[in-house]
Amino acid sequence: MIVAAAAFAAPVLAQQAATSDAPGPAAPAKKSKHKPAAAVAAAPAAAAAASGGAKPTLLGQYGDWGAYTASPGGKKVCFTIAKPASSETSPPGKSRNPPYMFISSRPAEKVSNEVSIIIGYPFKPNSEATVAVGSTSFALYTQQDGAWIKNAAEEGNLIAAMRAGQNAVLKGTSAKGTQSTDVFSLKGLAQALDRSDQDCK
Repeated sequence: MIVAAAAFAAPVLAQQAATSDAPGPAAPAKKSKHKPAAAVAAAPAAAAAASGGAKPTLLGQYGDWGAYTASPGGKKVCFTIAKPASSETSPPGKSRNPPYMFISSRPAEKVSNEVSIIIGYPFKPNSEATVAVGSTSFALYTQQDGAWIKNAAEEGNLIAAMRAGQNAVLKGTSAKGTQSTDVFSLKGLAQALDRSDQDCK
């Protein structure tokens, strides 16, 4: 289910009406402290792209989460991915590309369980998004159509909360001012992470 674009940059598929919030042609991504592993997208068709051209292999489907592995450039990548159980926009009816959340590990870069979101539209520049699990909320920094945890030191806490939680609620604002709320079911996430971690030890 997804695709990590070459070099794990966050690609955008667009071609939607000018009134939509879907992204247009992607601008070159700026370097950030995280490598937009956002490059792994989540539909089986996108999975190939998400792995930098390397064909992803499904390790298993656990509840609402799929566990995958791929080896772009000979470097192993493992990731779990899911699409939202529900999505809303305000104002309603705004079209956008499918959003996905994925958690990736890249042993060659010593990256383990990095949470990334592809939101399906360009975020409002310099805006933050949030992901909440239960009563705990985490700030995300945004770049183009991707989002990553703002304080890397909190990533382990986010993963632990997601493993034990039922839903993760993601909120963000598009460049056109549309507010979105996506609810991701966490059913099967712990098992999917265990499976991908096993493959990327």
